[in-house]
Amino acid sequence: MRSAFVTTLIERAKQDKDIYLLTGDLGFSVFERFKEEFPTRFIDCGVAEQNMIGVAVGLALSGKKVIVYSIIPFITMRCFEQIRNDICLHNLDIKIVGVGGGFSYGAQGPTHHALEDLAIMRPLPNIQILCPVDSIEAKLATQEMLKIKGPFYLRLEKEGEENIYSKEFRFKIGKANMIKSGKDITIIGLGSILNNAILAAQKIEEKYHISIRIISMTTLKPLDNNIILKAARETKAIFTIEEHSMVGGLGSAVADILAEAKSDVYFKKIAVPDRFVEQAGSQNYLRDKNGLSVQTIQNIIAKIWKSTTNIK
Repeated sequence: MRSAFVTTLIERAKQDKDIYLLTGDLGFSVFERFKEEFPTRFIDCGVAEQNMIGVAVGLALSGKKVIVYSIIPFITMRCFEQIRNDICLHNLDIKIVGVGGGFSYGAQGPTHHALEDLAIMRPLPNIQILCPVDSIEAKLATQEMLKIKGPFYLRLEKEGEENIYSKEFRFKIGKANMIKSGKDITIIGLGSILNNAILAAQKIEEKYHISIRIISMTTLKPLDNNIILKAARETKAIFTIEEHSMVGGLGSAVADILAEAKSDVYFKKIAVPDRFVEQAGSQNYLRDKNGLSVQTIQNIIAKIWKSTTNIK
């Protein structure tokens, strides 16, 4: 995802001399090409993320289109007051790009886990939130984000994620993408963890001969309410999947929509339990330890499906 974002940003910066990139002592082996091509439009603000937001605000107020980039806990949690009061309150054209969604930086321990960021950013007025599932969505989301004036939060993982898509498609902010149709169960996800849900769905379909709809909710805000309510009408159960806390993320957003619509569809969130994850390890290791493995997702959905439909 990260490489797709950087490549897309460089292409756009060639066309728009007002694009500036700011980073908080990050980007080694990532932003060298940007620095070489646009040396006056790259600013390394050092390990001073709150100050970096202030610099970005000054540039935006002078008419520049600013991207600020750092690891997710540092760019969202450390800078929350500045994002709220200086960026969102004034509806400035600043794109906040956080790298390391979920357990991407799992080996660095709980200080680097990004499990609360969506809950933190969702309530802020004026901001739009994008969470790509793979490098193709990351490219398309970046392209569209840079066309629109105003605050954005783009949540990226790192590198090596398996592509869910085989080719580019028509991407629109605020519209989810149905990856696969189905009439019995709906799975709605964001981020690369959706790939685990796809693999789990394949096994469930083979075993129980049911049909599973899969939706990529790349835009968390504004949420695609219509595709959620359509799934509630047309399928018997909805599951959300996210590499984020159980509290305040995609599952909470979908639950709000279903509750307000008084939907009686069965609904369950699959996410990281509401606790600090104190272990350190690879992303896959921490997913397995926190209920996000393919097997665990498969077990959760299959158990609920059997209990609600009497399938043997």
